[in-house]
Amino acid sequence: MKPNLDGFSPNVQEILDKFKFRDQIKTMVDADILGAVIDKFTSSDINLSPKPVYKDAEKKIVKLPGLDNHGMGTIFEELIRRFNEENNEEAGEHWTPRDVVELMADLAFYPVEDQIKDATYSCYDGACGTGGMLTVAQARLLTLAKRRGKNVSIHLFGQEINPETYAICKADMLLKVCCCECTQYDGR
Repeated sequence: MKPNLDGFSPNVQEILDKFKFRDQIKTMVDADILGAVIDKFTSSDINLSPKPVYKDAEKKIVKLPGLDNHGMGTIFEELIRRFNEENNEEAGEHWTPRDVVELMADLAFYPVEDQIKDATYSCYDGACGTGGMLTVAQARLLTLAKRRGKNVSIHLFGQEINPETYAICKADMLLKVCCCECTQYDGR
């Protein structure tokens, strides 16, 4: 059975292409493991969504907490660390820890907090990776603006050379339905 992925939007098509998703599916079908992989991702024992899974209909007892951007980033870093140990590389060469990202956002916004106006702001990251700095910067600016009673909108712009991390960033931005324009840097 060949999965049909052609009905998705151009943005999603680009993400699938960067992940070489169609090739991955064929590889898994050929190895007879696609069903097992799907079972793992749809297992009731894991929750990769940002929303919690509850044990009860009243939604009072959490069975599995939601996975926020930080948690997904931690999983991503662990996967990178494991795969790069063979190359004698450090995970930090590929991923910036969340506390460092939050410190950077604080250093960028706190000195100008009193200058925030009702306006539209742009935020650019020239090496955006999976987009963590963009989303943290957006959250920090929105928090500071709200604290000051200001109404702001934020346009996020990112650029990334690695096709897979670019695809992760674009997928995350699409899922968050934020105003974002990400491009893959072609090395020129």
